[in-house]
Amino acid sequence: MRNRPKWLENAIFYEIYPQSFKDTNGDGIGDLRGIIQKLGYIERLGCNAIWINPCFVSPFGDAGYDVEDYYTIAPRYGTNEDMAELFREAHKRGMHVILDLVPGHTAVTHKWFKESLKAEKNEFSDRYVWTDSIWEEPGMCCIKGISDRDGCCGVNFFSHQPALNYGFYERDPEKKWQQSPDDPAPVATREAMKDVMRFWLKAGCDGFRVDMAGSLVKNDPDGKGTIKLWQNIREFLDGEFPEAAIISEWGEPDKSLEGGFHMDFLLHFGPSRYNDLFRCPEPWFSSRGKGDIREFLKKYTENYAKAKDGLICIPSGNHDMDRLARGLSQREMKIAFAFLLTMPGAPFIYYGDEIGMRYVEGLTSVEGGYGRTGSRSPMQWDDSVNCGFSTASPEKLYIPMDSAVCRPTAAGQACDENSLYNEVKKLIEIRKDYPALQNTAEWELICGETENYPLIYLRGSGNEQMAVVINPGNDEREANIGKTALGKSIYTFGGEVWGKSGKVIVPGGSAGIYTVK
Repeated sequence: MRNRPKWLENAIFYEIYPQSFKDTNGDGIGDLRGIIQKLGYIERLGCNAIWINPCFVSPFGDAGYDVEDYYTIAPRYGTNEDMAELFREAHKRGMHVILDLVPGHTAVTHKWFKESLKAEKNEFSDRYVWTDSIWEEPGMCCIKGISDRDGCCGVNFFSHQPALNYGFYERDPEKKWQQSPDDPAPVATREAMKDVMRFWLKAGCDGFRVDMAGSLVKNDPDGKGTIKLWQNIREFLDGEFPEAAIISEWGEPDKSLEGGFHMDFLLHFGPSRYNDLFRCPEPWFSSRGKGDIREFLKKYTENYAKAKDGLICIPSGNHDMDRLARGLSQREMKIAFAFLLTMPGAPFIYYGDEIGMRYVEGLTSVEGGYGRTGSRSPMQWDDSVNCGFSTASPEKLYIPMDSAVCRPTAAGQACDENSLYNEVKKLIEIRKDYPALQNTAEWELICGETENYPLIYLRGSGNEQMAVVINPGNDEREANIGKTALGKSIYTFGGEVWGKSGKVIVPGGSAGIYTVK
């Protein structure tokens, strides 16, 4: 078995979009001291690990995913010492913190790019993907005509995000500018990213969620060049920082886990069919019972078989997706969390999903958010000014608050024993109490691949085995569970299963966890 950080085996992550979490200086933008202030809240919820979206110096054309300086915390969030303090305070609570690493591109204001713009050859001329002629584009969107250098520079997404050069797996012999991943410049880029990782790991960081991890080597249709690159980085981490976790935004676990990542995120795009569950015209978790989970299960089962020692994450959402509450009611979200918190891999909860924060409709784009902006509104802490997020005047807030009178708050839900927050907290406690429900425990699908409703699967660790039974639709359903015999009820929501073996009846709008005899 390849090395895996021990702490990752029972990690439950809370994703923080720092701009919108907690503002302590009244400027309308969240900061690191706000995160430190709210560590107790995250701990009480039951999460023991945190993922923080990019917080480095940036022109913020893409909310910090356009990095200007990998080594310095953006002043609006605080200082490097504030980040070091955050690491220390989290560690005191037995919590771990991973940072968002963006290795595929930088901002146009990064000093590397400024040097690469120069017509004279220098150390950084080939740090980015450049063609030899202003008339020849690199086969992707590009930047051109902004300096005396002859050539076009490729970009990864926005036009202000020049693509770093990790080489081309398949190269056109007539395009001499397409370098091999083993050429000096791509190797130098890879080593520079190792230095960035080394810097923050030494400061107390516990690992990285890697943005667009599968995009680094270009013209790499099967991912072989990118897999080899990450295997090299994993070897470096195992040698110097064996307790550091790397988690990929790739969405193809068969590739990312082979590359050495400890876990891969299922994404709202790509082959996973993750959207079928929560974000489509008829989500499977809707009480209407018209969704379809079968293609998701087919792909998940296929990837799970390939995962071996790696993990697959099914997040509640993130800063790039619609909020769960845009398509599901609070009751439906309770059942969705029963699924999210009993599946293998480390759970990830996007800030505010635990209280059912809604997608804020009709917002003007903020920092390149466009349609994603509505999922990035400030955390709703209580009923005070700006829901306790900031003392700034409303027009100064990073993104406007949800203005609905009935908007949920963390304080309000904590006091309501029937709230989504308390249901999530209860499910996290159960997951922690039973090894069979934790990150590395085995998983086996019993019902759902052909029947669609209900979904039943087994989790197991050693002699402990649990069955999870989920039926979000309003109608009760019959399920054939064969030789599986349900025992004691550990958790129920919406009613218990009728019958304990053979054919069972699952109530509509229900979720349950049972021991297996």
